[in-house]
Amino acid sequence: MPSPPKNSEDEEMARAPQHQVRTIIGWREWVRIPELGSWPVKAKVDTGARSSALHAEKIEFFEREGQAWVRFEVQPHQRSVRDAAAAEFPLHDRRMVRSSSGHEELRAVIRPQIQVLGKRFAIELTLTNRDEMGFRMLLGREALKGRFLVDPNASFLGGRPTSE
Repeated sequence: MPSPPKNSEDEEMARAPQHQVRTIIGWREWVRIPELGSWPVKAKVDTGARSSALHAEKIEFFEREGQAWVRFEVQPHQRSVRDAAAAEFPLHDRRMVRSSSGHEELRAVIRPQIQVLGKRFAIELTLTNRDEMGFRMLLGREALKGRFLVDPNASFLGGRPTSE
């Protein structure tokens, strides 16, 4: 019987070293984005979401020295303006993203470094208004791939955030 066709993600996983040790991550974790501020953000780890997203308001596009940039306001805490700050970052891309409710939105994409569970790495992060969502950040499977295994019974394996 012929095997089912593989998609590119299956082929990529088949080429990955199987002995690679991956860190266990809970279904929610504290994340830092040092290039945007020193505050921690409570993130939902979501293997059902391809991309990662950060709550942002007042999103504006502009040019700096011929390069596309995005300016936005970050409010890292749900239902609080504590630690709210203006941020500017080079624009990596603009892409259409479909939310879990089926709504499509053209979003700005930035590529900052994040810190989670003692690891620091760059991810693609879309900017969107997440006011109605339970978490200010969503950590999608592209950020998780090759780095983490998700334990849906665990939360905050990296511990409580500390101030710097």
